[in-house]
Amino acid sequence: MPRKIVHVVGTGTIGEPLIGLLCDFKDKLGIDGVSFHKNTPLTSDRAKVKALLKRGARLATLEDRFDGFNALGLKPEFTTKEAINRASVVIDCTPSGIGHKNKTDYYENFLHNTDGFIAQGSEFGFGKMYARGINDDALVSKEDRFIHIVSCNTHNLCALIKTLTLDNEEKGNLANGRFVMIRRANDVSQAGSFIPSPQVGKHGDQQYGTHHARDAALLFETIGEKLNLFSSAMKMNTQYMHTIHFHLRVKNQTSLQKVLAKLDGNMKIATTDKIDACQVFSFGRDQGHFGRILNHTVVSIPSLHVSNDGTEISGFCFTPQDGNSLMSSIAASMWFLYPHSYESKIQCLRHLFFDEV
Repeated sequence: MPRKIVHVVGTGTIGEPLIGLLCDFKDKLGIDGVSFHKNTPLTSDRAKVKALLKRGARLATLEDRFDGFNALGLKPEFTTKEAINRASVVIDCTPSGIGHKNKTDYYENFLHNTDGFIAQGSEFGFGKMYARGINDDALVSKEDRFIHIVSCNTHNLCALIKTLTLDNEEKGNLANGRFVMIRRANDVSQAGSFIPSPQVGKHGDQQYGTHHARDAALLFETIGEKLNLFSSAMKMNTQYMHTIHFHLRVKNQTSLQKVLAKLDGNMKIATTDKIDACQVFSFGRDQGHFGRILNHTVVSIPSLHVSNDGTEISGFCFTPQDGNSLMSSIAASMWFLYPHSYESKIQCLRHLFFDEV
């Protein structure tokens, strides 16, 4: 039986914790090996690479970068092409646009011996859109070779929509969904691109507003749902968490008690009595794997409101720091490796989800 190897390209906000998760649970997940590509040898990244190597991952880089890594005391084992060639699944976690370039330059040339390729939220059009627990039924074995993991905020939207308006065979129940994405300026690991004050965004999409509603709508289309969604976005001068205000208009009357029951019934959704992003973030730092909350969303219970006629649900929720995309990336990898049993494989990660934050 061929060895099952997962190769991660990139060691940034998503790549680094993803490599760590795969290494920590590789035996339970049925993975034989984990490798990762690091493009540039930097002294500032040496400690990070050392830590990943210590966890059991194996380093790959461009052939002309070997000397640079060796000079840092880091020994690459594979060239870029060698690492892709030996991999069963490749997960691209590079900055915006590079995933598409890698698809053209590398991935399409290795379809003959690689089960599948995965890219992150910025790479719109890379492959079939996917979010764990939302549209698993849309994946087609041997046909979907490229998968696009939607962004962390799109995960949040999709989890809210499916749980509160579409579960329990409530097809067609959502009249419309309106969202305001209150985004953090940058990640705590990023030194640049911070902003001095709140910054509003543009509505670049005539139908959906921003890519968040567009991506959610297109994802739901893969399972036969055509939804009326619209989103706006702005940035805040904070590094803690994205926050989302949601307003869902439904056709079937509901109540606050029913809403709470639905939220409690989804293990991928956490609830909290906290109203401050810093406290939610701090909980993840202290209790989460790699300091992250891996749920799709954290819904603030004090913010929830249901209209008197039971047709409007409003509230605020927090988006975990790219945690939800980590779980979807692993689920998609396991689907490529074990299409008929991936559900049971990923249950080893179940304890990493929180019911309450």
